[in-house]
Amino acid sequence: MGPGARTGDHATLRRVVAESWRRSRGFALDPDAVPGVVDVADDELRAYRAEHPLVAARPIIDRLLVQHAADAGLIVAIGDQSGRLLWVDGDRRLRRRAEAIAFQEGADWSERAAGTSAPGTALALGRAVQIRGEEHFARMVHPWSCSAVPLRDRATGALLGVLDVTGGEEAVAPVTLPLLEATAAAVEAELALVARGRASIPSLVPAAPRLHVAGPASTRRTPQAAPPVLSILGRDDGVLRSSSGEVVLSQRHAEILTVLADRPEGLSATELADAVYGRDDAVVTLRAEMVRLRRALRNVAPQLGPLARPYRLGGRLDVDAHQVLAFLERGAHRIALAAYTGPVLPASEAPGPAHLRDVVRSQLRESLLAGASVDTLLAFARTSDGADDVEVWLECLRLLPPRSPRRAAVVARLEELDAALTTPARRDEPRQARQTGAGQPRRLRG
Repeated sequence: MGPGARTGDHATLRRVVAESWRRSRGFALDPDAVPGVVDVADDELRAYRAEHPLVAARPIIDRLLVQHAADAGLIVAIGDQSGRLLWVDGDRRLRRRAEAIAFQEGADWSERAAGTSAPGTALALGRAVQIRGEEHFARMVHPWSCSAVPLRDRATGALLGVLDVTGGEEAVAPVTLPLLEATAAAVEAELALVARGRASIPSLVPAAPRLHVAGPASTRRTPQAAPPVLSILGRDDGVLRSSSGEVVLSQRHAEILTVLADRPEGLSATELADAVYGRDDAVVTLRAEMVRLRRALRNVAPQLGPLARPYRLGGRLDVDAHQVLAFLERGAHRIALAAYTGPVLPASEAPGPAHLRDVVRSQLRESLLAGASVDTLLAFARTSDGADDVEVWLECLRLLPPRSPRRAAVVARLEELDAALTTPARRDEPRQARQTGAGQPRRLRG
C-alpha cells in the first residue's frame, strides 16, 4: 500500500519509517512525483565535489565497496551532508534504471526533497538506516531497497555526508549494513588523517545559489582526536600516521609498538624483552631502545610515549592488523581482505609480531573459508597467502556454479598444485615432513 492511501494510521509501518513518513508529509511532498530533485548544473557540481572533504574518501570507497556492489548488481552513492548525491557508481545497468527516479549525481535525496529513503533518513536521524521497497514514501521507489550510513568528522562529530547502497533485496541483506559500517569506519579514519589544514565543509559562492548545501543541524559530540594509526601489514618497517603527520619507523620500533598495542594492559620489562628480542635477559637493550622510540614519536604522536612499570602506551593506538580482525568479526570479508595488504612485519622474527602475524593470517583464512562469497575467496586465492592453499582452491571450486567459465582456471590451478606436490623430489621426502599440522592450510613447501 502506497503512502497516498494512508490517512495517518502508520500502525503497519516500522516506527522509524512511520516517523519519516510524517516528516515527509510535513514537507508537502507528492508521493506520485519523481523523488530526486536535480537542480544544479554539471559545472557547479564538479566544482563543489572537488572541494568537498569526501573527495578524499573516494579511493577507499572504490576499493572496499564499489567493486563488491558492482559484482552484486548494486549501486553505491556518496552524498553530502544535505543529502545531495555527489557520486553514484556500481552496476551500470542499474544506474541507468535509477535515472528514471532521479537517483543520480547532483540529485537531492534529502527527506525534504525525496521523502523516506535510506540516504535521506540516515542523515535526518544521524544513524544507519535500511529502507525496503514500499517503505519508501515515493511510489516510484517501491521496486528499490537501500541501506545507508552517515559519515562524520571524528574530531567534531559533524556530519560530512552519507554512504548508500541501493538496488534490490541484496541492498538490505543482513551483511550489507555491516559492510557499509565497516567502510564508513575506514573512511572516517582516513579523513581524520588528511584533515590537517583542511577548511570547514565548503559552501558555494553566491553566484551558484541553486546548490544549497545547508543540511540538518549537525549533532555535536565531545571533540575527540582520532588516534594514531600504525601500518605494519605487508611491510618490514612501520608507518605511524597521526593528525600531526607521519613517520617511518624502524623495524625494531614497529615491533615494540605492535607488542604494546596488542597488550594494552601492559607488560613487565622481561615480558616485553622476551616478546621483542626472544629472550628475557635483554632488558638493558630494551630500555635503551625505548628512549630512542620516545624520541621518534616526539613530533608525530608524543601522547603514545611508552610508560613504565608496566610498559604500556600512553594513549590509544590503532593498528591496521587489528582493523582487519575487527572487519572479520563484523562479517565484512571483502573489506577485511582489501585491508589485508600482507603479513604483519614479514621480515620480523620477534615473537610478539610473529604471533600476531599467525593470528591475522589464520583468522582471515578460516573466516573466508567459513563464510565469504566465492568472489572474495577467489580474490584471496590469488594472494601470496592463498596461492598455494589447496583447501581454498577446492572451496572455490565447490562454490562456483557448474557452468561457470571460471571453473576451468580453478581446476587448472589445482592440477598445478597436485603436480608440484607429486614431483619425484617431493615423493622422496619423508612423509611426515610433507604433512601439515591439524587445521593448517595445505600448501607448497620449499
